[in-house]
Amino acid sequence: MLDLNRLKALHAVHVYGSVGAAADALMVTPSAVSQQIAKLERETGARLMERNGRGVRLTDAAGLLAEHAERILALVETAEADFEALRGQVVGRLSVGAFPTAARGLLPSAVAGLKERHPDLLVQLDEREPERVMREVHRGELDLGVVQDWLNRPIALPDGLSRSTLLDDIADVVLPVTHPLAGRREIELAELHGERWISSRPGTVCHDWLVFTLRNAELEPEIHCRADEYPTQMAMVAAGLGCAVVPRLGRDCVPDGVRIVPIRPRQSRRIYTIWRTDAARRPAIRAAVEALAEVSRTQENAWAVS
Repeated sequence: MLDLNRLKALHAVHVYGSVGAAADALMVTPSAVSQQIAKLERETGARLMERNGRGVRLTDAAGLLAEHAERILALVETAEADFEALRGQVVGRLSVGAFPTAARGLLPSAVAGLKERHPDLLVQLDEREPERVMREVHRGELDLGVVQDWLNRPIALPDGLSRSTLLDDIADVVLPVTHPLAGRREIELAELHGERWISSRPGTVCHDWLVFTLRNAELEPEIHCRADEYPTQMAMVAAGLGCAVVPRLGRDCVPDGVRIVPIRPRQSRRIYTIWRTDAARRPAIRAAVEALAEVSRTQENAWAVS
């Protein structure tokens, strides 16, 4: 009888390409992963890993077994989801990943509500960039994800995942209070020609979106400061270092010395939850999606009256 934990370790090495990366994904030590695979070698009587320079690589036999492991682990997950659905109880463990703004602005209230309604559910939270959240939900390392994309630059959802929209998060321009346009009720994006910009790091969703959007408006972005957190970006704006485009969910700490002005055409990002379609029957996933939707409605109502 093949041990599921050992198959999971082998599958993780197959997916991530190294023992160290597999250990990070499984949240164990590299030694633990190596031990599981060594035991699996004894169970199967086959060599599964071999030296490759300073590291190791999986053998052909390991690759074949890893493909079977993927199907076996998927069947186990389906069986667990069916059993939970049969019982109809929101119990067990639920792992949730969210990008930083949602992890700060949506998850705390949603998880608090879940704990109050379902005390036997243990929720584990991890802050991740959206691309990583999507990968880890798709691979089964996370049960539920909160991700984003910009409406003028959507991201394709991989096969096997389902999603539910939480809210459309409108983005406004943040200017120093001394800026000539700071007193306007709204600004055309094209009016921001020649501005110095503050953005997140290259390669992140928001940085790449800003560059794409400005160039579509025939503006060449001159990015002079980079910071991933929106409060940091707004502090830089307050210091007169440039301007930024900040979604409303990221405006929990607005410093003195800035003005927030709507821009035209309106820019917004869509925030949604994702989960594996095969696991949709789990009551815990349905309860978490409902809790996040409730918090999102409250947030949108607060924006409407502000």
